Amino acid sequence: SLETMSAGYASGAPQAQDFIKGWPHPELLGGDALRTALTESFKKGIEMSEQTLNYGDKENGAYMLGHPRFRQGLAKFLEGQYGAPVDWKHLMSTVGASMGTDLAMRVHCKPGDICVVEEPTYFLSFTMARNAGMELRGVPICPDGIDLDALEKVCEECKGKVKMVYTVSVHHNPTGITMSNEKRAKLIEMAKKYDFFVASDEAYQLLNFEPSGVKPMFYHDDPENPKVFSIGTFSKLIGPGTKVGWVHAHEKLLKPLTSIGWIDSGNNPVIFSSMNLLHFMESGALAKHIEMVSKDLGERAKLICKKIRDVGLEVREPKGGYFVWVQSKGKMTGRSGEAMAINKDKFQDFMRLC
Repeated sequence: SLETMSAGYASGAPQAQDFIKGWPHPELLGGDALRTALTESFKKGIEMSEQTLNYGDKENGAYMLGHPRFRQGLAKFLEGQYGAPVDWKHLMSTVGASMGTDLAMRVHCKPGDICVVEEPTYFLSFTMARNAGMELRGVPICPDGIDLDALEKVCEECKGKVKMVYTVSVHHNPTGITMSNEKRAKLIEMAKKYDFFVASDEAYQLLNFEPSGVKPMFYHDDPENPKVFSIGTFSKLIGPGTKVGWVHAHEKLLKPLTSIGWIDSGNNPVIFSSMNLLHFMESGALAKHIEMVSKDLGERAKLICKKIRDVGLEVREPKGGYFVWVQSKGKMTGRSGEAMAINKDKFQDFMRLC
């Protein structure tokens, strides 16, 4: 992966690499600084076990949207990262980004509705839309993000049926493209005009090799007529085993997410695990860790792009995230782009390297 190009080149002895899986390299998961910081944070989380092991408390009631202290701590942390205010009441803790996407689709859409996605895109989003009974339509992605002209054409052709647009709006999977601020604003105006929601997958929002120039889609939303779910996660920053993420949305959209059966019955699923990360966030250790991960992956991305150019291929160098998207001239490696189209009928000669 971007994360697996390491010792081989440094030693001068090229080794076989796995460019398929978007998994972090073990070197980023096993450092002493990370283990020490997490051990301290977990210990402090355990010290609050009378709350973190329960459904809620007398003062706050059930923690359906997540433990209030975690949501408050997360809000402060994200304010530092985004350089913009974050209201903790606009946050719900989740089991990573996939839970946020799945909930938005299940709760706010119904079978027969249409979900529009970029092509290519994160292919496992197709499963979530289909599990919600939705039909999929694809539109191209441009150098500045989703093709809004194509989206408008779908909305006009399918009068009233488009209810969700799923977009990987920053460091796009697989192309690495970041949607421009101008296009973000226009997308939200279209969402209000055609009455659809926007699930903005922002798994890589905080994983930058250089400043992205964009804030989460939430900041373009209209609080009087909200349409946006900004969906984040620590999976790509700390490690996917963490499985703690969030949905950032106005309360009108956020609160219904707790009505789905397994949350209504079982409560928020990451009360304990999220609170074990609270001190990691509040101490400043997480921000330092993100700086280290971003620097490391940025260097690996430059290396992989150099090697691609060395063999005569053109590549768009990513400015963050996990992926390099490149058109082959014959031999293939990594994951074929074919899976990243709804009907697997495009991008056969493209490779997603990670």
